[in-house]
Amino acid sequence: MTPAGALALAAPHPAALTAARRAAARGGNAMDAALAAAAALTVVYPHQCSLGGDLIALVHAPDGTVRALLSVGAAAAGTDVEALRAADSRMPAQGPQTVTVPGVVAGWAALAETYGTPGALGTALRDAAALAREGATVSAGLARAVRDNEARVKADPGLSTLLTGPDGRPVTEGDPLPQPRLATVLDELAADPWSFYGGAVAERLATGLHDLGSPLTAADLEAHRPEFTEPVEVELVTDGPTSTDVAGAEAVRTEPANVKTGNTEAVGAEPVGADAVGTDPVSVRWWAAPAPSQGAVLPALLAAAAGATGRSAVERTRVLAARCQDAAAARDRLLGDPRGQRLDLDGLLDPAPLAGALPPRPPFRPSGDTVAVTAVDSSGLAVSLIQSVYQTFGSGLCDPGTGIVLHNRGSAFSLLPGHPGLLRPGARPPHTLCPVIGRSPALLLAAGCQGGRAQPQILAQTLPGLADPDADPDAVLADPRWVIGARDIGFEEQSLLAEPGSVPESTPAVSPGLPVVTAPGPSDLAGHVQVVRLTHDGRLDAASDPRADGGTVHLAAGTPAAPRTTRTTGNTPEGTPV
Repeated sequence: MTPAGALALAAPHPAALTAARRAAARGGNAMDAALAAAAALTVVYPHQCSLGGDLIALVHAPDGTVRALLSVGAAAAGTDVEALRAADSRMPAQGPQTVTVPGVVAGWAALAETYGTPGALGTALRDAAALAREGATVSAGLARAVRDNEARVKADPGLSTLLTGPDGRPVTEGDPLPQPRLATVLDELAADPWSFYGGAVAERLATGLHDLGSPLTAADLEAHRPEFTEPVEVELVTDGPTSTDVAGAEAVRTEPANVKTGNTEAVGAEPVGADAVGTDPVSVRWWAAPAPSQGAVLPALLAAAAGATGRSAVERTRVLAARCQDAAAARDRLLGDPRGQRLDLDGLLDPAPLAGALPPRPPFRPSGDTVAVTAVDSSGLAVSLIQSVYQTFGSGLCDPGTGIVLHNRGSAFSLLPGHPGLLRPGARPPHTLCPVIGRSPALLLAAGCQGGRAQPQILAQTLPGLADPDADPDAVLADPRWVIGARDIGFEEQSLLAEPGSVPESTPAVSPGLPVVTAPGPSDLAGHVQVVRLTHDGRLDAASDPRADGGTVHLAAGTPAAPRTTRTTGNTPEGTPV
């Protein structure tokens, strides 16, 4: 891969920005910077992401092709589905039975080998090891997570060792966070990242998993393979004459032939870079992650948002909110692992109207976070990378031997016979992670967000504005927005949670039976979006959601640059579902 030249990156923590800047200053490209940021985040954000989590990414190559990378771990081959079903009708929310094979490290390795600079990932992992060994400072968000989950932390010996002092006092903001065992693992992975799945690291982790009561074995770890596949894609076309009309006007057409998913040829449209301009001034093409990611429902929401642009504010809200409910219901009924079964992809890509019915509620309120890192460089290489442990502290288990916090993605499986998301040995769970790439003749962008099940809703409200090359991305992300949910956003019944100004006051309800609840101000539940953009004339910009503590790095070719941090004036992010 060619050197980056200039690049821009957005990430949710200062340590990630520092790591990205170092990678870029060493001559790294957008992928190198993104992976360095991702590695640092597993050290400083153990409540949100770790080596024990999953990863989904979308990558736009300089030649214009876009690929999805799914490093989503599977359930153990020895999973006893009937025993779990006998214990409860639903999967446990946390604990050893919810741990699936962690995919993060394999995802890093695959992305680095395909798009990175040789040696850059190893250097980034050694930097992350030094950060773990020297002791990162406990952030305000991590301190709150420990405080809010103190009983869970103290109940697990691994988490207790990591997050409490000798006197049993939980760590607080500003305390050092030394992680010597994790540092040792990161140093080993710097030499060979695949040892996580088939080497010394895998052996130690498998032993730790067994001791914790997980059915995962060394053979399960060794069987894991990250999957490069074709993303879901949709092209939205307007009749307007200029590129600033992308995603505009009621004349938007979304033909079925323009929606593709899986095993299709990549569209070789003209790449967007400093010296490449497309020929169609009125189209924007969007790529999202395929199943088992919920990205499969995003095209329908983007088409709805585009088609409602010319309507009143009330009608725009009604149209998009209704489509979001349709998509949520389709996801809950139809999403699963496409391996080994045939999914109803048409039902996901074009969800059937609910006609006043309400989608099913999640069985519990997710209380975790995820982290999104986005980067683009002047060659046209762009990446949206999302990694997480699902709920706060994942499964609630930290392997004492490796210092790795283990995710609970397995809790998203269904135990209902016949459901496409049914737990079965070797299957991957339905996933909320939803990175996105967009390209028009004027602009290339990569975006990702926190927000759990609401991620497609959040993206549908922000991406149309971000697709305008003349728009200020910071202003777009600061605009008020809403999310629909039930227990996942703190309500017993389906409700629309609206930030002030996001829903016209004259709208008592956007649809029958869906009350509107106005938040007192900007809400973490409305998600945290990270975005980077490259215009056809080579201009780079980036923005990090003001609801979070993130920031951006801008690096001109050959010129070191300090991170630019955007901070919220309210609470820092915590409790946002992944």
